[in-house]
Amino acid sequence: MNINITTYKSAIIAMLCVVASCDLIDYHPYDVRISGETDVNATNIERIEQQCQGKESVKVAVIGDSHRWYDELQYFVKTVNRRGDIDFVIHDGDLSEYGYTQEFTWARDYLSDLNVPYVALIGNHDCLGTGRDAFRAVYGATNFAFIAGRVKFVCLNTNALEYDYSEPIPDFDFITAQATDRMGEFDCTVGVMHARPGDDVFNNNVDDVFHYYMTQLPGLICCINGHGHSLKHDDLMGDGIIYHQSTSLDDRIYLLFTFNNDGTYSYEEVAF
Repeated sequence: MNINITTYKSAIIAMLCVVASCDLIDYHPYDVRISGETDVNATNIERIEQQCQGKESVKVAVIGDSHRWYDELQYFVKTVNRRGDIDFVIHDGDLSEYGYTQEFTWARDYLSDLNVPYVALIGNHDCLGTGRDAFRAVYGATNFAFIAGRVKFVCLNTNALEYDYSEPIPDFDFITAQATDRMGEFDCTVGVMHARPGDDVFNNNVDDVFHYYMTQLPGLICCINGHGHSLKHDDLMGDGIIYHQSTSLDDRIYLLFTFNNDGTYSYEEVAF
């Protein structure tokens, strides 16, 4: 039987094109190939700062721990979009369950339907496998800060257990720098993190030190965290600085804060 080599090669190429076009080739869940938008936080921070410039107060919706509850995440987005009075959203970590790349892109795509900008922090589940790389690719740095109105939001990676001391977590140098970085553009500060002091993934050898560094930030109003899967509002160190903990999204509750430029604030727990 004679086989035309040229015809044979063409048939193989055609077959491979059909397979590829049908999306039958799937990558390993920890293969960090990102399709769609990347560096989401930087893009949205620019929007937040522009839209909140000159405001006397900002209204912020806070959620976290959406890692197993994608239906609830989509419903949260619809709920926020119906309100029209929220300036931006903070997701305080655990977008994924296993650190799979696709989990990050699913969460990103659902949250991209918000009518307002949002930022996301890294959670302990987001550090599993190659999740740290996927998070950085989709969202950017794991420590970042921005200003809304005249309130600075200092967002921190506090998942020390997941890093086994390979990086400084929490990063005291970063926290210290935020006290003076862009000085003159803000009057007060809000700390945001996934795990609070005392949590199982926090470096609890430095609980008191961490809190001291946070209180050196100008006009620290309060701190916000996730991870605990329950609502809490605790004066952890007995000095009047409250740590507000969001719950997991299966409870269908988000925290709604109003932060004023004079350092006062209020909050409510909103069921949806």
